[in-house]
Amino acid sequence: MGKLRFRISISLDGYVAGPEQSVDNPLGIGGTRLHEWVFPLAAFRAQHGMEGGIVNDSTDVVNDSMANVGATIMGRNMFGGHPGPWKASDPWNGWWGENPPYHRPVFVITHHPREPLRLEGGNTFNFVTDGIESALEQARRVAGDKDVEFVGGATVANEYLEAGLIDAMDLSVAPILLGGGARMFDGVGDALTHFALERTIAEPKVTHYRFVRR
Repeated sequence: MGKLRFRISISLDGYVAGPEQSVDNPLGIGGTRLHEWVFPLAAFRAQHGMEGGIVNDSTDVVNDSMANVGATIMGRNMFGGHPGPWKASDPWNGWWGENPPYHRPVFVITHHPREPLRLEGGNTFNFVTDGIESALEQARRVAGDKDVEFVGGATVANEYLEAGLIDAMDLSVAPILLGGGARMFDGVGDALTHFALERTIAEPKVTHYRFVRR
């Protein structure tokens, strides 16, 4: 059985999105700055069907995040759309267009049922309404011997941490202060004491930390 790996970009003061998140501004005020380190990378651009880009020490972090992953889990806010039940007349199909960058089954944790959404490139979004454990069980079933990645957001990440289900955490810490927004690590109890630092990679716009469960 593969591991559950969690990756996210985070500010120095612990936020993974800024204040006043909305459909029009999903990362909140200032939240885009969390990801400025990754946008120019050739590895990131290739994921999104773009050419060009740079190669630096963060390249290995991006490539490693995609290796040996058989399924992805995310929260409803990560998938996006208006809150509440899905609109039958105008369903939300994610932020990524017809060919999202995952290219594998994705399990979206939500309170509102919906039929699976199948898009190009092997992207199938499955909507899970019976909790984080069920989403992980379903993701592991399709991933087989490969790992499952969890990509956000903060609320569901904290639930997985509190439940002791995350095996490895990749935190990309941007040297910015957001002062509010979606905050990581609230309400997780002593869950973080079970992790040990395995790797540090420092770049001018980001420092990457990998923590693994002891």
